[in-house]
Amino acid sequence: MSILVSNIRQPFDAPASQAFDQARRLCGLDGQVQASLHKVSIDARHGRVSRVYTVQLDGVPDEQQLVERLHSPQVRRRTEQPLILTPGRETLSVRPAVIGLGPAGLFAAYALAACGYRPRVFERGGDLTARDAAVEAFRAGGALDPDSNIQFGEGGAGAYSDGKLTTRIHDPLCEAVLRLLLRFGAPPEIAHLAKPHIGTDRLKGVVRAMREEIVRLGGEVRFGCAVTGVRTQSGALYALQAGGEQIECTQAVLAIGHSARDTFHALWRDGVALEPKPFSVGVRIEHLQRDIDRALYGRAAGSAGLPPAEYALSYRDKQSGRACYSFCMCPGGYVVAAQSEPDTVVVNGMSLHARSGPNANAALAVPVSPADFADGTPFGGVALQRQIERAAFQAAGDYRAPCQTVSDFLSGRSSTGPGRVLPTYPRGVAYGRVDGCLPDFVGRDLANGLRYFGRKIRGFDGPDALLTAPETRTSSPVRIPRGQSFGSVAVDGLLPCGEGAGYAGGIMSAAVDGLRVARGLIERFAPLEQGDGPVQL
Repeated sequence: MSILVSNIRQPFDAPASQAFDQARRLCGLDGQVQASLHKVSIDARHGRVSRVYTVQLDGVPDEQQLVERLHSPQVRRRTEQPLILTPGRETLSVRPAVIGLGPAGLFAAYALAACGYRPRVFERGGDLTARDAAVEAFRAGGALDPDSNIQFGEGGAGAYSDGKLTTRIHDPLCEAVLRLLLRFGAPPEIAHLAKPHIGTDRLKGVVRAMREEIVRLGGEVRFGCAVTGVRTQSGALYALQAGGEQIECTQAVLAIGHSARDTFHALWRDGVALEPKPFSVGVRIEHLQRDIDRALYGRAAGSAGLPPAEYALSYRDKQSGRACYSFCMCPGGYVVAAQSEPDTVVVNGMSLHARSGPNANAALAVPVSPADFADGTPFGGVALQRQIERAAFQAAGDYRAPCQTVSDFLSGRSSTGPGRVLPTYPRGVAYGRVDGCLPDFVGRDLANGLRYFGRKIRGFDGPDALLTAPETRTSSPVRIPRGQSFGSVAVDGLLPCGEGAGYAGGIMSAAVDGLRVARGLIERFAPLEQGDGPVQL
């Protein structure tokens, strides 16, 4: 047990020891009590840059009595919640399957393997070595591989991102995810940063190490092996169609990711219930990182020890009720080519662990709901995504992305070139208009949002900022409904999971959902290899 003392505010350049001393004083404790860093964040609001600490105090006598006596919202007990998986007793006749090796599938497969279930993992894309080669070939001007790209392959879409681990969910499993990421090589600072990130370059090593451990524990991973159908009898799963063969399977974690459009259609064809769900579309905005630093840090910009500044912005129009918000902000990052189908353009953002690129980028996204794209099927959102992505491709006639300066966008003019901010999209850009491929209401809400954000961050709507379009893969456009035991409402034994099923949004929440679904399977069935009882992850 420990005591956590939160909201300890110090100048950004002060040593952490000052925060430790302040936490002890607030609790009336002397310097003999051990203090350590639990969480830290940067607060640059109101023109002052501070570090805000949560300090952990260990060795405090009568912890509960202290908390009750102080009765302060800043002081609470910390109770660690280890993840203990206790296998059930039902017989599992064949090895369980995990479909997809993104964050949800990776963590589900690891939990199953650690508990003796020897899962079979089916991933349509390549391993990270092959995937890197395919992504680099496309980035350099080659052909798109529709099965191995920024969306598909080992690590899923999350492997080519900033590796952001921030999430709005407050689930005890978040701590288990962090512990596992650290165990497999994530940077140590993710344990205490309030907005942790790993970086694309470091995340790949973590993913590879986890996959190798799954195999060492008896699991099997088949790359280049797409699941193209499910076979059911009396409403229950009995086999998967994968890699051109039928494979017996009665329990399968379905973690296919938000872009597996052909798999969505195959599941619908085979009787799996799907429904349309809201998602968002928009653009990527790029600024010089040093301009964002100055706008947020003021005179402290450039100081040693300050990370590249980041932001999170949102706006809602009072009349229409529509919103615009920033998403997946990548300090010192790059805009990447994220398409998974030929003759389309899709943009996304990533950054390396150092976040040392010249530009900051983020999605500016506008929510769309089934009312905006209803077509009587679960696939109206997929159709809207394709329409936007194909229109972007047709605007340039190739894989260049539509690009426009913010000043031209807000003035309704086509752009002919950049200002101080140079685009980082690797296939090149086509200057003109970005709203030509987007629904009209999306363009209007982006403009409203940009003007509002310009009042929040100086220069955000400045003339040199660049918009690159389109960002369409913010989340899955469909949901695969599941019941309380995580099973598909239509097919017993099929366990929809993660972003593709509509139950997560980002690396952390997808990994948590993978652990959650795997735990449900583990607590029901006995492992194929009997172990020593409960397993702690």
